[in-house]
Amino acid sequence: MILQALYDYYQRKVAHGSLPRYGFASRPIHFCIVISNQGELVGVRRLSGDPKNPAKELNVPTLLSRRSVNIEPNFLWDNTGYVFGCDDKGNPGRAKNQRDAFVRLHEEILTTCPHHGLRALLNFLTSYGPEQASQLKDWPDMCGKNVVFQLEHENAYLHDDPALQTAWVNYLTQHSQETRAYCLVTGQFTAVAKLHPAVRGVAGAQTTGAGLSNFNLKAFCSYGKEQNLNAPVSVEVAFAYTTALNYLLRHGSSQLVRLADTSVVFWTQRDSPLEGFFRIFLNPTDDPADLQQVRTLLDATRSGAWPTGYDPSVPCYILGLAPNASRLAVRFWYAGSAADLLSRLRSHFDDLSIVHKSNEPDFPRLHALLCQTAVQEEAENIPPLLAGALLRAILTGAEYPLAFYTAILRRINADHTIKYFRAAALKAYLVRHYRRNNQPKEVPMALDPSNKNPGYLLGRLFALLEKAQLDALGKVDTTIKDRFYGAASATPRAVFPILMRLAQHHLAKAEYGAARDRDIEAVVSQLQEFPAHLSLEDQGMFAIGYYHQRHAFYNKSNE
Repeated sequence: MILQALYDYYQRKVAHGSLPRYGFASRPIHFCIVISNQGELVGVRRLSGDPKNPAKELNVPTLLSRRSVNIEPNFLWDNTGYVFGCDDKGNPGRAKNQRDAFVRLHEEILTTCPHHGLRALLNFLTSYGPEQASQLKDWPDMCGKNVVFQLEHENAYLHDDPALQTAWVNYLTQHSQETRAYCLVTGQFTAVAKLHPAVRGVAGAQTTGAGLSNFNLKAFCSYGKEQNLNAPVSVEVAFAYTTALNYLLRHGSSQLVRLADTSVVFWTQRDSPLEGFFRIFLNPTDDPADLQQVRTLLDATRSGAWPTGYDPSVPCYILGLAPNASRLAVRFWYAGSAADLLSRLRSHFDDLSIVHKSNEPDFPRLHALLCQTAVQEEAENIPPLLAGALLRAILTGAEYPLAFYTAILRRINADHTIKYFRAAALKAYLVRHYRRNNQPKEVPMALDPSNKNPGYLLGRLFALLEKAQLDALGKVDTTIKDRFYGAASATPRAVFPILMRLAQHHLAKAEYGAARDRDIEAVVSQLQEFPAHLSLEDQGMFAIGYYHQRHAFYNKSNE
């Protein structure tokens, strides 16, 4: 399903001219050599004037295999070691062999495609070797770099000629040594790839690329088949899906979001404005226009009134990839309609909804929620696997991971900070947990004086006792929250009697002690006792009760 969806996406992008056709790929090219129809050198031109980025990305004929130590020339372009037999690697013997292989490849293709441009290139190669190349004006900068060719008085590069492009594809087909079998994606009996091209752009993976589908050990193989012949995919499909995936993972892609160690890409089956908008749903910005569009689309899932240009039936795909040595791990895969996807996202934001300050975002970013589980809220400290598990729960409507909930509780106990994102995350977990388990319990969005949950009441009471301390003593270095929060939220009976006695002294000193005493009495009167222990769910309610009561103080001070 993943490869099929990527293959279809590739076909659509090729039709739009956004991706190279089979047998071609985007490569950094530094110089263009202009030659006459007779193969004489006319000039050398730099392709980029930016010193920080001296290369220009061009779609050029490319080998389907990974070139490493083998000598395998490219067609109509390559580095100067292959073109001139001279480079900066200090191995002239190898460079000579590279040049010979480069000439042989073009002579072989010339026999089946007697193109005048190809003949001019061969004439040039016979005239310009290492000696002539070293005398070129731009040689110090050109040495070791990639070059392409262009005929004099023509606007297009030689490799853009349709006849030569067809000749290259025919050459690849005729010289394929791959085994023939039925492709699992297209169903056609054709040459299947023993090795798939590398996928680049996944954060944390090898910079040279990693494999999405690999069989590199005997334990993974069966029936005498080797490597990817165990799951046959045609050479063309392997090229197509990896090219599409590399395009989605490219730097600056509007269809890419990085969450901890997971790289998330998303696309639609047909052209849709949602394709570039999912990024805002996963990581909302502060742009008012973006936020308004988020609200409009989320409201559309309720009303059915979709904005112009949005098709709720278009299939959507979301793929999460993480590094795994030389391979890639699929953290999650989602396929569904736009209406279903936006409905799940709306449910997620509804579950997160909790009272907050006016300058805090209405739609918490997924990355910000994950950071609440990490030491010092640093992305590199987010627990492994958590990003994928959390996003999978959002996309499927399942319960949020228990590890997500407990990690936030641990961070609160460690740094004694209960703020908007943490309270929202705890509420979302509990709301979905109670709903999925058919428990008739409610988690309020704002302060609810009628809520009788013991954890919620104790959290409110703890906030009131802390406020009484601050009213009496003013700003202090250490409050009761800093000293007693962990014990109060886990073993209330061991702590609250001490805090209640301490509060009597604070209330006597405070200017508004009588009013605060009435607030405390209103909460205590709803408690039958101080429980010996609070469950994990009630510890979350404790934090939410504390947060609600504190926010109520903030609102009163504003009024």
